[in-house]
Amino acid sequence: MIFATAGHVDHGKTSLIQAITGVNTAHLPEEKKRGMTIDLGYAYWPQPDGSSIGFIDVPGHEKFLANMLAGIGGINHALLVVACDDGVMAQTLEHLSILRLAGCENISVILTKADRVDHSRIEQVTEQVTSELAKQGWPDAKLFITSIEDGRGIDALRLYLQQLHQQSGSHPNIQRRFRLAIDRVFLVKGAGVVVTGTALAGKIQVGESLWVTGADKQVRVRGIHRQNQISEFAVAGDRVALNLVGDIDKENITRGDWLLAEQPAFIATRVIVELECDALIKHWQPVHLYHGASHITGRVSLLVEQGETPVLAELILDTPLWLVENDRLIIRDISARQTLGGARVIRLVSPRRGKRLPEFLDWLSKLCREQDELAHFKLQLPQGELNLRDYSWARQLTHDVLDNLLAQMDVERVGNHVLSTFKAQIAKERIVQTLEEFNEIHSDQIGVGKARLKRMALPSMSEALAFKFIDDLIGENVIKQTRGWLHMPQHGLVFDAQQQLIWQQIHPLFSRNEAWWVRDLALESGYEEDTMRRVLKKAAQMGLITAIVRDRYYSHEQINYFASLIHRYCMENEVIFAADFRNELGIGRKLAIQILEFFDKSGFTRRKGDGHHLRDKGIFVE
Repeated sequence: MIFATAGHVDHGKTSLIQAITGVNTAHLPEEKKRGMTIDLGYAYWPQPDGSSIGFIDVPGHEKFLANMLAGIGGINHALLVVACDDGVMAQTLEHLSILRLAGCENISVILTKADRVDHSRIEQVTEQVTSELAKQGWPDAKLFITSIEDGRGIDALRLYLQQLHQQSGSHPNIQRRFRLAIDRVFLVKGAGVVVTGTALAGKIQVGESLWVTGADKQVRVRGIHRQNQISEFAVAGDRVALNLVGDIDKENITRGDWLLAEQPAFIATRVIVELECDALIKHWQPVHLYHGASHITGRVSLLVEQGETPVLAELILDTPLWLVENDRLIIRDISARQTLGGARVIRLVSPRRGKRLPEFLDWLSKLCREQDELAHFKLQLPQGELNLRDYSWARQLTHDVLDNLLAQMDVERVGNHVLSTFKAQIAKERIVQTLEEFNEIHSDQIGVGKARLKRMALPSMSEALAFKFIDDLIGENVIKQTRGWLHMPQHGLVFDAQQQLIWQQIHPLFSRNEAWWVRDLALESGYEEDTMRRVLKKAAQMGLITAIVRDRYYSHEQINYFASLIHRYCMENEVIFAADFRNELGIGRKLAIQILEFFDKSGFTRRKGDGHHLRDKGIFVE
């Protein structure tokens, strides 16, 4: 178990830890010279069962508040130290507020320097402290009266801390992915790079791989020290030192970087948060932000009016942070002299538009209140398609936990994409409606390619999900696929008797390489132009011929030949131009452009400038 100290400068935090553990946490020469903690100090108290109790000694001076904030990250039990002679001071109150804003659940109070005052002063300070604790949400905090000089209360405190250690269960975040905020990095001769920090979540074992954010590389854990003891593993809540090996140097890692179980899905630049305000925070106010061992600046964009609850806001970060949902940040004014409040991350991605719409704010309010993981997951599905990689990163869900959630939900899943069954049915209906409209408008075409249909019906949906729904509809015989083209089953695929007779007569004429105009074919065969137009239109619906422009038809075989030529040319050269196509076929420029524009329209190619690039090569596949 790990304890972090808090309290005003010179109230005896370092001396108290030394009295408990026998270790002086002051490690910097300047600290020893000035008699005050500047950077984080650590001490470990070995226990009879082989375990160890850890202490993080944080600075009390206002100048070093950033170091204090780095020390309390991930700590669930804090020791508030108050000197009996001084009583509750400015930094005492600020540290207490920061502990509350950071989400610290448990606090114990140690009154120090009791030998310097009389009994009435001790009672007065006790009343001060307990009153303030009750105001800030810890009405039942345990309080000890101690003195380093005469040993008063030290044994009782030691016994109490040991009992807490023995009774401590598993950390609430142990089932999530491993995360560690790096607060120190150094080289050890014979070992290499070593980083230290407090494990915020998950579990790590020797030999496993982690991702270093600053270096953006994967490393392997060669050795672990937890609570200053060699170990094969470390878990959430431990004070950890990790020996890292891989393609990395000490210079690649800095304080504020993170060690993560997996490569992050994204880094946060604009996040939606729930604010807890101790002072007035104005819209678009510049602020200092503290998270883990990181200290950056940014702005607060309020999403609700003053007085509304919950207080929802968008944080615009001047420097990106490796945040996850439910992370807490401390907000101080731009002068870094006053703590304004805290922020709890609700969403890692803030929409560009609509973030102040009542329905969106209502949904965010529900997310704020929901602590159950399954219920939180259910709130995501009505919003539409969910990217599981992004969601599991934001929530830090392990693969097992995510699979368990999905097993309890009625969803359609393809890879990392998931959609509720209800939304999936709506998507399928949209596909069918779009295809019906296409067949009606473009009655002279057999159908539309899969990729183009997706773009028409479900432009914002992932390709994986959209293609699955199309394949489902094909399998259910709701829609048909002919030579790669999608169409409704009733889309005219049968000649009547007269049309069949005419087609049998003219079909041999399409063996030539040139295209036929309707009027020319009517003259050639001796039929009325309107009659011929209806026959050719039906033949096109059946996929036997293709109109590159209105009333100009090529055989299916010739169109496939053109498609294969374009495919080969684009695979070799990435792009084909009208001049290239004209030269390959030995045809006129106007006809070459007509054919290429047909392939653009069908979705087989995409025009960029004067060039044509492959887009959906599955259309012209037998």
